[in-house]
Amino acid sequence: MSDTLTQAGATGLHEDGSPARLQIDTIRTLAMDAVAAAKSGHIGTPMALAPVGHTLWTKFLRTDPATPDWPNRDRFVLSVGHASMLLYALLHLAGVEEIDADGKKSGGPAVSLDDLKAFRQLGSKTPGHPEYRHTTGVETTTGPLGAGCGNSVGMAIAERWLAAHFNRDGFPLLDHDIYVLAGDGDMMEGVASEAASLAGHLKLSNLCWMYDSNHISIEGGTDLAFDEDVAKRFEAYGWNVLHVADANDCAAMAAALDGFKACTDKPTFIVVHSIIGYGSSIQGTAKAHGEAMTADDIAGTKRAYGWDPEAKFLVPDGVKEGFHKAVADRGGPLREAWDAMRVRYAEAYPDLSQELDCLLASQLPEGWDADIPVFDPDAKGMASRDAGGKVMNAIAPHVPWLIGGSADLAPSNKTLLDNGGSFQADSYGARNLHFGVREHAMGAIVNGMGLSKLRAYSGTFLVFSDYMRPPIRLAALMEIGVTFVFTHDSIGVGEDGPTHQPIEQILSLRAIPGLDTIRPADANETAVAWRAAMQAGNHPTALILSRQALPTIDRSTYASAEGLIKGGYVLADSENPHVILIATGSEVSLALAAHERLVAQGVASRVVSLPSWHRFECQDAAYCESVLPKAITARLAIEMGSEIGWDRYVGTAGRTITMSTFGASAPLAKLQDKFGFTVDNVVKIATEMLETK
Repeated sequence: MSDTLTQAGATGLHEDGSPARLQIDTIRTLAMDAVAAAKSGHIGTPMALAPVGHTLWTKFLRTDPATPDWPNRDRFVLSVGHASMLLYALLHLAGVEEIDADGKKSGGPAVSLDDLKAFRQLGSKTPGHPEYRHTTGVETTTGPLGAGCGNSVGMAIAERWLAAHFNRDGFPLLDHDIYVLAGDGDMMEGVASEAASLAGHLKLSNLCWMYDSNHISIEGGTDLAFDEDVAKRFEAYGWNVLHVADANDCAAMAAALDGFKACTDKPTFIVVHSIIGYGSSIQGTAKAHGEAMTADDIAGTKRAYGWDPEAKFLVPDGVKEGFHKAVADRGGPLREAWDAMRVRYAEAYPDLSQELDCLLASQLPEGWDADIPVFDPDAKGMASRDAGGKVMNAIAPHVPWLIGGSADLAPSNKTLLDNGGSFQADSYGARNLHFGVREHAMGAIVNGMGLSKLRAYSGTFLVFSDYMRPPIRLAALMEIGVTFVFTHDSIGVGEDGPTHQPIEQILSLRAIPGLDTIRPADANETAVAWRAAMQAGNHPTALILSRQALPTIDRSTYASAEGLIKGGYVLADSENPHVILIATGSEVSLALAAHERLVAQGVASRVVSLPSWHRFECQDAAYCESVLPKAITARLAIEMGSEIGWDRYVGTAGRTITMSTFGASAPLAKLQDKFGFTVDNVVKIATEMLETK
């Protein structure tokens, strides 16, 4: 038995054989056995933080295992996602019931003992890192460190807005808290710092981060690269900072959580000092982070816990029942009281109640799109960012939970909601968020808002999508319907030059599975794109919008913008076309002008607007063939972005007018001429293809 373990027992933190000690050590040994069975995984943190998880779940967390999707449940976020076995063990012991894809109880447990035995195996409900939708009770997908921290701020913002919008005197419908377990790695990641800074500014007192300070990283001690005073940093952010000297001291942990509950004007940061791999021969070392323990070490550690060294996946009699009772006896009555209050609320506030039903069901109100404008033909037109702002503001009055903001670029992104106010510590009912210059945190926060059922959006320049790529990817992995607005979409940015002119970013976004990247051609395609984004309940959308004005296409002459719904459509056509011009965004009007000239020269051509590759590739083969017939091999793709990927549409015989270099600082007309985005060049290349057939 280690000295640390002996000391913990001697000080009476957990009396041997007590229900709490038995439950805590069950969490530890289940984690050890699961990692051993998988021959991979991270064992040290579940062993260290089992007492913290136990204290939170059995004494504070308001959740009902029988109704894990109860809207007013507290949220538990394991930002230190590699410690997934801690969460899986907690879900198992709490007896959380599984909810299927349709939101109905399956009749089985969220995490069974067999699921723990299948840790990290193909098709199991216990993957290496927690995955939202995959395992009931997992509130967000974590693993990339800092992501869960950012998500939690979004969840806290959502709770504050929901409370301000729906709560009434005597009806505290939404008043839940958000708890986060984070580690040294989370504290090193910039996204956590960005999110913490904003949370402090907004005084989100419903947010509690529990920081596992164990001073160990994969490479060794954290002092190799990290020796700052994290507590002082959070004090500077405006957080309520508390300390727990020993993670095994459940009484001290409970006192700290009481301190969180008592604080009403700032978020709480609890520094918890732990020993990674607690009780093992490798405790307190880098080996305890992610290396497998030997069979002998597992046996020795179990002996140190007073456990049968030969027993595997042992849940002693009464452990699960006691743990479940502690959680359910608190959460069940709270949920039942909430259900009763919900009935009274519907009688007292029928309109608000209907709104809440709609929000919780991830639906849109009837007539939500009634005021989306139809834009008249206009050769001068407008920038698609301007059209996007008009459309968004036409939707907003009908969908009060359409909420978001920009990374200090709202006037440029056109993402301000008229009369929406500014969401601040004294105005939680407002709808315009100000993320500051924090793109990574913005994406993570918007994901947290989306996970809380808000129709959340963010805005920044397309070139800065690189700063927030991790949360965009996680939004797609989680299948949540958030909207990422990206403006200033090409070399059309002009004089700002190559630092602000995106080249590879559209390609990069299109490469993310499940992300619908839409680059509309004019104001009316932008309106349809926003409609598509609002209706996307199971995937995120990236709207790629222009800074420069785009002609509003005459839809009485050309095809309806509704074709965008299918991702690509025939915009203009000749009888028996010989060449197909394919374009997106600002280049569609260029393709139309080239088409008209080709037709005047006796060349039959077709223009295909292809704003969303994602949507187009979801169509059946017959539709795709009708738009891009295989027999027509003379195809020219036109886009002010990377050439990569266009081969799937132009084939081996086709050509592209795209970007293979960075842009330059100059007026747009000069850049178009330099890089070949002119009618003359489009006609020239199209003609060359036909001449060489």
